[in-house]
Amino acid sequence: MRPINGDDVTEAVASCIAALRPAVGRDWRAVPAGGLEWDCHTTAVHVADDLVAYAANLAGRAEDAYFPFGLTLGQGAGNADLLDVVGATGALLAAAVRSAPPGVRGYHTYPFGSADREGFAAMGIAEVLLHTHDMARGLGLPYEPPAGLAESVLAWLFPHVQPGSAPWPTLLWATGRGELPGRAPVTEWRWRNNLVIPAGRVTLTGVRPAVARDLGLGGDGGFDWLDGAPFDGTREAAGYLVKAYEAGVHRPEFGVFVLVREEDGRALGGIGFHGAPDEESRVEIGYDLVESARGQGYATEALRALAEWALAREDVGLVTLTIEHDNVASQRVADRAGFTRATVEEERTAHDEQGMESGLRLYLRRA
Repeated sequence: MRPINGDDVTEAVASCIAALRPAVGRDWRAVPAGGLEWDCHTTAVHVADDLVAYAANLAGRAEDAYFPFGLTLGQGAGNADLLDVVGATGALLAAAVRSAPPGVRGYHTYPFGSADREGFAAMGIAEVLLHTHDMARGLGLPYEPPAGLAESVLAWLFPHVQPGSAPWPTLLWATGRGELPGRAPVTEWRWRNNLVIPAGRVTLTGVRPAVARDLGLGGDGGFDWLDGAPFDGTREAAGYLVKAYEAGVHRPEFGVFVLVREEDGRALGGIGFHGAPDEESRVEIGYDLVESARGQGYATEALRALAEWALAREDVGLVTLTIEHDNVASQRVADRAGFTRATVEEERTAHDEQGMESGLRLYLRRA
């Protein structure tokens, strides 16, 4: 899994234009685009319209809705002109992605109301790859994009989808455009940008599989860390996230988050869930901070916000923490974040039935 950027947008658009240019002399309005209800002309306009909309929403920092404008072709524009428009709008999105600072977000409907620069890049690439496939299929043209682009789209936008041995067939299957042995056909699908949760002086930024892989391998995950690198617990949690993704059991909203300080964009630590809610609607949270960020209330703000986010859901009724007996600082964080020490009986049950290690204290916060 590799980073995703404006160069990838440019590469995706170039593959689209190269694949479709041999058919510019045909009547695209008369040819259905693969399995879509649109014809090839309408589909190409849709691609260009999405590219420029993504560029505008990212560059303009749209907050609550798409900017109210759309793409209109000039009278008499032919297919060659339309491909030029796709190229130009792709260049606009690539430029917006390259120039956007880390962490900046713009409006996008699904699923959490916003996307960052990597999200907009991935969405633009997905639109280009998938709809080029649709148009090429309708026009009887061969098309297969660079495998790295399909892999990036899966890792950045489909964290809930188990990666397959070949990225492009997996992406086609995940979007209802193909079959994969051993997997049921997909009839409804959505991509997923990462979740961000405001938490006072920090923002909890959801970690995607591509970022988790980099963190687990010793990288910075694209974050500017206060002490130069995350603490060991964050790297370990990132490794577990990658394993869950590869096994097809990752639930992105119950994954790992990086604490990003609002005032300067520095990453201070990691926080996240040990997994999705169990059969009794319980989730467990773990967290750590780099040493320079400790003792300043950041962990309390992050823990309180994440617990409240979880408890606002219908599938969570109890949030738990396990803390070492001698870790007084973390025990105080739990107290300030609204957690209470479990009873002796609750701790005994956690040890005997839930596998909690000895030497740990159990803290609870209920809905």
